[in-house]
Amino acid sequence: METVGRVSIVDTVISELRAEIARGAWQVGERIPPEGQLAESLGVSRLSVREAVRVLVHSGLLSTRQGAGTYVTATDEGQIALRRHLGGVTAGDILDVRRGLDIVAARLAATARTEEDLTALRQAMDRRTAAGRAADLDTFTDADVDFHLCVAEAAHNPLLRDLYRNMSDALRETVKAGRCMDEAGEDLFHSALFEAVSAGDPVAATSAALAILEGGDEEDA
Repeated sequence: METVGRVSIVDTVISELRAEIARGAWQVGERIPPEGQLAESLGVSRLSVREAVRVLVHSGLLSTRQGAGTYVTATDEGQIALRRHLGGVTAGDILDVRRGLDIVAARLAATARTEEDLTALRQAMDRRTAAGRAADLDTFTDADVDFHLCVAEAAHNPLLRDLYRNMSDALRETVKAGRCMDEAGEDLFHSALFEAVSAGDPVAATSAALAILEGGDEEDA
């Protein structure tokens, strides 16, 4: 980090900390350095750092844990705004948006996926199948969302990836509400999507993504 000037010190510290978070200097869930270390790095007082951190906690980028320090909770305010907005929408609204994201993600993943992407997809699908057989709803839900996140990652489109990541909590609720674990055809649909992405077939991948969503629609009806 660069040493900051003395004009609008707190605002400058806020900007510098925000930039460090955006650059990935500290990942989501990671603790940022203590006040004294930040103050020394930036060439400002601890009071200025404390006030800047307070502002970023209020904005939602950081959170404080009593006796444990300050942690990164998001990488930009846009993520926070989206998460707050998602808290007030219906399952139908989420499904409509997910339909669009899943179709685009499947099509792009079929042409852009790497071997590492396919490995991650296979692992998520295997966890999903195992959890379904064990009737472990929480693990099944996490694995189901992880599978679709892996598809979005395999698309190698940063905006699509970030949108999907920020919807992940809402998607977990729709998976549980839709009783996806009880659907006999669900594993077949997900296997078809995996095979289409693996084969590099965007048409088949799009069809498989639609089949998964249409199965959810039928269950909700």
